[in-house]
Amino acid sequence: MTLRPGEPQLSDSAHIELPTVEDTEAFGRRLAQDLRAGDLVVLDGPLGAGKTALTRGLAAGLGVQGRVTSPTFVIAREHRPGSREGAPPVGLVHVDAYRLGDGPNALDELDALDLDTDLDAAVVVVEWGGGLVEKLTDRHLRVRLRRDPESDVRRAEWAWVD
Repeated sequence: MTLRPGEPQLSDSAHIELPTVEDTEAFGRRLAQDLRAGDLVVLDGPLGAGKTALTRGLAAGLGVQGRVTSPTFVIAREHRPGSREGAPPVGLVHVDAYRLGDGPNALDELDALDLDTDLDAAVVVVEWGGGLVEKLTDRHLRVRLRRDPESDVRRAEWAWVD
C-alpha cells in the first residue's frame, strides 16, 4: 500500500484497504506527514484491528525515539522527538484509554494524565478513547480500523472532526 500523488490527502475524509501489517504501518507514516504538535488522533477499532501497528507507523513518520508498544498496562507512553524529515521534530504520546472505561471516574482519570498539556508539544494518539478524549481539542483526526473476519486485511477510514 502506497499513497501516491493524487490519492486522498489527510484533510479528506477517505478510506483505504490495508492487506498487511506493513501496509498499516505505511499508512501511519503517511498520515504522520501532515500531523503537528497539538494534533489529537483518536483510533477506533476492536482488538486486532491494527491500532498499535498504525501508531508504530505514525511514530516512524514523526521520527520519535523509542520502540512503540501497546500502552495497555501503563495507560500512556511518551516518546521524545527525534529527527523528522521535512518537518519540525515533534513528540508522541500514545494512550490506551481502554482501562479508563466510561464510568463516573473516567474523566478524572483522563484529567490526571494531563493530556491537554501534552497537546502543546506532541501529537497525542489515543486508542479506545472515542466518546471521551474528543473534549481535549476543538478538532481531532478520527481513524476507524476494522479487520475482515478470518483475514489479516484491515480497512481504515479517517476524517478530521470539528
